[in-house]
Amino acid sequence: MSDVSAVLDDLRAESDELDQLVGDLGEASWALDTPAVGWTIAHQIAHLAWTDRAALLAVTDADAFAAHAAVALKSPDTFVDDGAREGAAVPPGELLARWRAGREALRGALRAAPAGARFPWYGPPMSAASVATARIMETWAHGQDVADTLGVRRAPTDRLRHVARIGVRARNYAYAVRGLTPPAEEFRVELRAPGGDVWTYGPEEAAQRVTGPALDFCLLATRRAHRDDLALHAEGPDADQWLTIAQAFAGPPGEGRASAKGAEEGGA
Repeated sequence: MSDVSAVLDDLRAESDELDQLVGDLGEASWALDTPAVGWTIAHQIAHLAWTDRAALLAVTDADAFAAHAAVALKSPDTFVDDGAREGAAVPPGELLARWRAGREALRGALRAAPAGARFPWYGPPMSAASVATARIMETWAHGQDVADTLGVRRAPTDRLRHVARIGVRARNYAYAVRGLTPPAEEFRVELRAPGGDVWTYGPEEAAQRVTGPALDFCLLATRRAHRDDLALHAEGPDADQWLTIAQAFAGPPGEGRASAKGAEEGGA
């Protein structure tokens, strides 16, 4: 459980950092549009609260989660937006309280989970550590939308290792969700961590390689920034293609972010 506890500690820290951004917002600010089309700050927090509740069901009541998933998957293209819209309709104070209570309940349930337990999800079952890691990734990504909306520059932390790991492990999924065949060979990924270390994935001798800052890779894999605006380098055609489609989250890729560099050049 020590590894799970460490991940849960990182989840708490990531959630608390986002809470500091929204905890004192006035009601009007909750209605600000974020870079995700159609989503306000309220939608972002409502989505996190909704997913925390779904994860809590999965961890504590598999039958109830199965019933929930059956309903949700009847509308696979809209159930995420539907959940965010429903949550965003409640007063900001109530929404904030729901998110705080839900994420605390989920962390408690994950800490109490038996070693080796696996829990149902919309895709393959997940371990407690995997559930917590996925929540870190989503909290960080949606927190980036909130930070961008408020004009806040967040200092990257080594908690990004969780996001980066999912992004690397989801390589084949990024191809599959677009109807493409993943490359047969593994890639080498070398990312410069905020603290100065280098996080490495894949065989050292691989011909297809991706290098650059961990922050940039996480922004790319969560589709929070356009590749042209990031300092990522690909060696090999397959690695180059991956950087155009990388995706750490489940579901359709969406349109992604427009290039800020391209907008500046277009307006020059």
